[in-house]
Amino acid sequence: MPDISGQELRRPASVELYAVVLALLASLALIWGITGEPLVAVAYGGTLLVLGVAGFAMSRRRTVPHADVPGEADWSVTVAAIEQPDCAIAITDRANRLVCANSAFQKWFGVEHAPPEIRVDGPSHERLARAARAAWRDGSARAEHIAAADAGGLCWDAAVVCCGRGGDYLSWRFEPVVAADPVETMAQVLAGSIGACFSAAGVEAAIVGPEGAIRAASAGFAGRTSGDASASMAGQDFASLLRVDERDRIYFAREGRQGDPQTLVQVPLGDPREADGMPSADMTPSLMLLLDSGIGIGGGAVAEGGSAPQLDALLAQLPLGLALADRDGRFLFANAAFQRAAGIEGKPLPPYPSDLVVREDKAALVDAVRRFAQGAPSSGDMAVRLRRMADEPVSLGLAGVRGLGEAAVLLSLVDTTEEARLKRQVAQATKMQAVGQLAGGVAHDFNNVLTAIIGYCDLMLLRHTPGDSDYDDIQQIRANSNRAASLTRQLLAFSRQQTLRPEILQLPDVVSEVSQLLKRLLGEKIKFKVHHDRDLGAVRADPQQLEQVIVNLAVNARDAMHARGDGSGQLTMATRRIMAADIRRMKSDIIPIGDYTALIVEDTGGGVPPEFLGKIFEPFFTTKEKGKGTGLGLSTVYGIVKQSGGFIFAENVPGAAGGRAVGARFIVYLPVHHAVAESRTERPVAKQASWSGGGRILLVEDEDMVRAVAERALAREGYEIVTAADGEEGLEHVTDCGRFDLVVSDVVMPGMDGPAMARELRKIAPDLPVLFMSGYAEEQLRNQIDLENMHFIAKPFSVQQIGEKVAEVLSSARHISS
Repeated sequence: MPDISGQELRRPASVELYAVVLALLASLALIWGITGEPLVAVAYGGTLLVLGVAGFAMSRRRTVPHADVPGEADWSVTVAAIEQPDCAIAITDRANRLVCANSAFQKWFGVEHAPPEIRVDGPSHERLARAARAAWRDGSARAEHIAAADAGGLCWDAAVVCCGRGGDYLSWRFEPVVAADPVETMAQVLAGSIGACFSAAGVEAAIVGPEGAIRAASAGFAGRTSGDASASMAGQDFASLLRVDERDRIYFAREGRQGDPQTLVQVPLGDPREADGMPSADMTPSLMLLLDSGIGIGGGAVAEGGSAPQLDALLAQLPLGLALADRDGRFLFANAAFQRAAGIEGKPLPPYPSDLVVREDKAALVDAVRRFAQGAPSSGDMAVRLRRMADEPVSLGLAGVRGLGEAAVLLSLVDTTEEARLKRQVAQATKMQAVGQLAGGVAHDFNNVLTAIIGYCDLMLLRHTPGDSDYDDIQQIRANSNRAASLTRQLLAFSRQQTLRPEILQLPDVVSEVSQLLKRLLGEKIKFKVHHDRDLGAVRADPQQLEQVIVNLAVNARDAMHARGDGSGQLTMATRRIMAADIRRMKSDIIPIGDYTALIVEDTGGGVPPEFLGKIFEPFFTTKEKGKGTGLGLSTVYGIVKQSGGFIFAENVPGAAGGRAVGARFIVYLPVHHAVAESRTERPVAKQASWSGGGRILLVEDEDMVRAVAERALAREGYEIVTAADGEEGLEHVTDCGRFDLVVSDVVMPGMDGPAMARELRKIAPDLPVLFMSGYAEEQLRNQIDLENMHFIAKPFSVQQIGEKVAEVLSSARHISS
């Protein structure tokens, strides 16, 4: 569509001129007829003529497009430059706003959010966020294996570069990760020296699609079928190049019976299973091998009862895992790729293929080998579980072969070790994220219940004095409620949603603070040793939460050593200085390159069983006896470390000469905090001990029991309380009922939530303070809401706590206004 900006639509010049002349003559006639004076009519006509010519000249002007203002960025030029069909490119500014993006980015991610806040899964989002921070700091960064959030199978490698004249922009580049095509890989193998080796051994090879058309072939196959070894065989029908005689012997059509009969072996490439999981070899391309039946290596003949030696040579050269079995199901041969995929590399080949799988799959595999070894040649595949990877089913291909002496079944197996490892890592990360979200949601709902229980206990205690029959019972209810509240804090710690009070501190100081407590917890039989590096970098973390991390790791080590026998052992804590060069040498895909201070906790408790190492940070997972552990200790450690921006790893300490593990080692990496000038967005307000000025408060809470407790607690303090069950009702009260001194509101509510209501209230009363009640982390809440004069109180709270917090907020608001 042509660009018509800056142009005006006009009638033809002749039409406009004709209209002007007619208007002029009509005006002259009218004036002459009214005045009877020809001079007046002529003067008036001359004036009209001048004005008409001027108007005509202005109407014929051309609009000149505005020149670009020097200094302004013309992003349309950038968009045209970055347009690439197979690569998503976007540019963001320091406010993380999407400045421009090409069509591939819009197609894959949309334009609702800018990187790193795009539609990807949780672990990928964290990698993108780390890459953004690294790019602002170092100028460039990369994030690999970025997976789509909708599990559609899309995956990208991302590169981010800091650009612009003042370094004010980030350029994001997302390139799709394309898995290696086994058909293309095999085609390259056949076109090279290996294809020539096949032909020299009397074996010709071609890759045939499920429709029967040739996709690639070795030079020897092309020479024997067309007479020209350099001819392209792509697209030709494979079956038309062969002939079958009355005895079902196969010959090349060009050679006829003058040539040697051929033995045809079909090897499916890829996974040939259909959607219902049933075998279907005609759904995938295949490697077709044609072997001269009368020629052996060096020209010798193949014995009737023996195996074709050239077939063994062929299978040994192929990158696919291939093996041969006889009619009784015994192994005859297996190449190195098959042994590696089966997990028996460097070990003797077992007698039967069924010796490689778990007991539950043995009978099915024995039956399948027997079935393919008898009857007409056919091929298929089945899912089996190897003994070395009992939790990861693999696809085992089977094909019946004839005319190869004892060989009756060809088995194929692909090495999926790396793929399985990546799947486990992705599954573990996804599971930890999902469990964390679930734990946070449960803790949030449970906090509402505990708020009501603790609040009613406080109100009842106001009516009872020590010595009353009910006083001790109420105290027990309150104490157990506080104990339950500590469990919810552990769940919130695991889900990284608890409130932290970070400070700049030295890790050895925190270890020293809890050393005496640890010695009492460990007991006399366990030796406690501490080592510190010099020149450790400061870290930014909540000291109380770090103490919780150290105590939990120490208690976990103590329980492990007690479980071994007499309860004796040694616990070692050490702090280490980890430089960026050390991280670079580690070649870790998880820890970004930078300076860290590490806390290492090592025990002699016998280590963690290898099958449990990937599960120990999951909530409620424990190896202790029933009733001796909640399963929240290590999950709490994991959540605190992650929320503090760090990383934690667990490993076993091997014994002498690589023997059985003698203990476990936990390593916590905390990033070194480099002091920078931080702008304070909030005015520090001294906490007020009391407030006696009263006030009118709007209380918005969807949970009836929490609303009732808070209303009674604040009414006792002399405040006038107006309640609302949701955000819409609260907004109506402010609109209809006049002025309020404070709004106390829940965050998550049906309909209009607390933050949305607060934004609307600020349009009516800009200086109205808001106190949010929530079980989620204050830092997370402030990042999401970003309102001035906003305050926070964590659930569950007591009657005294909410009274003191409201007094503090009202006092600070009065102080600011004055």
